[in-house]
Amino acid sequence: MKLGRHRLILVLVGILTCAANPILAGNKKPDAPPPDERKRALHALNRLAFGPRPGDVDQLVSIGVDKWVDQQLHPEKIDDSAAESRVAGFQTLRMSPAQLEEQFPERQYIKDVLDGKRLMPSSPDVRAVYQVQIARFEMRDDPKPDDADTSLDPLLALPPDRRYQQLLALASTDAHGLAVKLRGKRLQQALDGMSRNQREVITAMANPQRVPEEELVQAKLLRAIYSQRQLQEVMTDFWFNHFNIFLPKGPDRYFVSSFERDVIRPRALGRFEDLLVATAKSPAMLFYLDNWLSEGADSPKALGMPEHPNRNHPFRPNPNRKTAGLNENYAREIMELHTLGVDGGYTQQDVTELAKVLTGWTIDKPNQGGGFKFDPRMHEPGNKMVLGHRIKNKGEKEGMEMLHILAINPNTAHFISLKLAQRFVSDNPPDSLVASMSKTFLKKKGDIREVLTTMFRSPEFWAEDAHRAKMKTPFEFIVSSARATGADVSDAAPLAGQLNNMGMPLYLMQPPTGYSTKAEKWVSSSALLARMNYSLALAANRIKGVQVNAFALAAASSSTTLEESLTALERSLLQGDVSNATHNSIMSRLQDPMISQRKLDDPARAPNVSAIAGLLLGSPDFQRR
Repeated sequence: MKLGRHRLILVLVGILTCAANPILAGNKKPDAPPPDERKRALHALNRLAFGPRPGDVDQLVSIGVDKWVDQQLHPEKIDDSAAESRVAGFQTLRMSPAQLEEQFPERQYIKDVLDGKRLMPSSPDVRAVYQVQIARFEMRDDPKPDDADTSLDPLLALPPDRRYQQLLALASTDAHGLAVKLRGKRLQQALDGMSRNQREVITAMANPQRVPEEELVQAKLLRAIYSQRQLQEVMTDFWFNHFNIFLPKGPDRYFVSSFERDVIRPRALGRFEDLLVATAKSPAMLFYLDNWLSEGADSPKALGMPEHPNRNHPFRPNPNRKTAGLNENYAREIMELHTLGVDGGYTQQDVTELAKVLTGWTIDKPNQGGGFKFDPRMHEPGNKMVLGHRIKNKGEKEGMEMLHILAINPNTAHFISLKLAQRFVSDNPPDSLVASMSKTFLKKKGDIREVLTTMFRSPEFWAEDAHRAKMKTPFEFIVSSARATGADVSDAAPLAGQLNNMGMPLYLMQPPTGYSTKAEKWVSSSALLARMNYSLALAANRIKGVQVNAFALAAASSSTTLEESLTALERSLLQGDVSNATHNSIMSRLQDPMISQRKLDDPARAPNVSAIAGLLLGSPDFQRR
C-alpha cells in the first residue's frame, strides 16, 4: 500500500505542537532510566557535537565522557583526515581571495579584460569560463533560455569526459550560444556524471560566483556531519555568527572563505583577543562593515594633502572637498555585538571616538583580493578618549590598544560568557554559571578553551533541567539528522537547499547579529512544516545525494511488530531518550494502515520503517538537544 504522505504530515503537525514545550520534552517513558554515563554521553554529544552518530554513545561510555570532552578541547590532537577527504575536491577552499577572483570573475573583472587592464588566462578551462562571461557581458539583455531549443541535446547525450571537452571547444566557437543555453535544466544535464573539477568549470560558465559559494556551504555541512573535531566545528559556527559576514556584499564573496578558514577556525578555541584582532584586520570584516572607507575629518587624505608635499608651494585645504568621511558602523558593532554587549556601558561619544581610532584600518587593493593595511593618510590625528581611556596619537597602535582594552573589559567577559552559555546550556542560563565563566575569562585573559572547560565541568551544564533544553537551529537539525541516521552524503547541495527552505541559508544573514540560537527565532508553524517535510523526505531517501537505510536502523529483520520497530528506532535515532508524549502519540497513529503499511487481512506485513523514522526525526524530542 502506498504511503499517504499528506496524512503523515498531519500526524507530524500533531506531534510537533509540543516541540517548543520544555515540560513535555522532559516527560520520560516509564522505562528504567539509562545509566548515568550513557545519559552524560548523549548530553555531551548533543552539546559539544552536532548530535551522535551510530555507535558514538557506546564509544564515549567506553573511553569516558570526561576524557572525550578533554579530547574535543584539543582538536589539534584528533585525526580528522576522513572528514577532510570529503572536502578535498573543493579546490576553492584552498584558494586565496585573489585566486578566487581571477578564476571565478565578476562582471567588473571581465570588463577590465575587455579594456585591456587584465590578461585573459592561459589555462584552457579558465579561458572557457572567461569566453562565456565575455559573451554574456556583451549582450545588451540577458535573454531567458529557450526550453524548446534542442540544439545542445546531442552534446549533452555524450559521456561526461567527451561532453566536457566539447563544451570547452564550444566556448571558443559559440560562447554567446552557451551563455544563453547553459542554464537551468540544460546546466544540470551538462553536469551529470562529471568529476568535481569538471563541474566547477561548467558551473562557472553559467555563473562564476556560484562555485566558491556552493563549495563553501557544502564543506561546512560535510565537516559538521563527519568531522571528529566536533567541538571545533561547533565553535567555528558559533564564532562565525558572532562575527557575522554577509557573503553577497561585493568582494566579500571572495573573502568569506579565507575569513572562516584563516581567521575563525584556527582561533575558535584560542584567546578571544587574538580572534578579535584577526577579525578586525580581516578584509571580509573591513569591507562588510565599511571600515575600509572610513577616514578622519582632519586626516591628510580628507584634507587633500599630497603624499609628497612641495615646500615651495604651501598646502591649502579645500573646504568644499568631498571625502568618504568617518564611518561608525564597525566601531558600533564591535562594542555592541563583538565585545561589550548592548548594555556594555558605552556611549555614542565612545562610538565616534573609537571610529576615529580605527581610521586608516583598510584593505590593500580591495578589488584584487588584497589583505589588511594601515593607511596613515586616512587616520584621524590627535589624541582620543574612549571608555574613559586616553588614547595617544600613535597611528595603527591606537587600534591595537583599544582592541586590548575591549578584550579584557569585564562587560566583554560577561557578554561572551553569556552567549556561550546560551549556546551550550539554555536560552536563559543560570547567573551562577555565567558569573563563574566570566571570572575564568578575566583570570585566564580571554582563553576560550579555559572558559569552555569551566562550563563543561560545572554542575549547571550537567543539570537535569539542562537536558534537551535547547531547540536546534535548522543547521543543527539538518546536521544532527544526517549524523543520527548514519547517512552517506555524496552531495550536500540538496541539504543546503533544505536549509534555505527552513530560513537559515548559510553565510546569507545580512544583519551583523548573525543567526540566533534561541528557540523563539525558530519555532513557528511554517518552520515546523519545513522540518516535517524534510524529516519525511530524508527517512524515505527522497533527498538527492543523501542515502539513509532506515530498515537497518530499525533492525527490521528482528523487528516485526509496530511496537518493536518504533522501539528499535527510538534506540538508534534518539538513544532511547523519548518522552511519553512522543512515544504514545506516534504509536497511536501507527495503527492507521496508511501509515503502518499493513492491510487488515495481512497483519504480518513488515511495518513502514521509513515512515516511523520520519515521525521520530520530526518529533519534539529529536528537535531538542
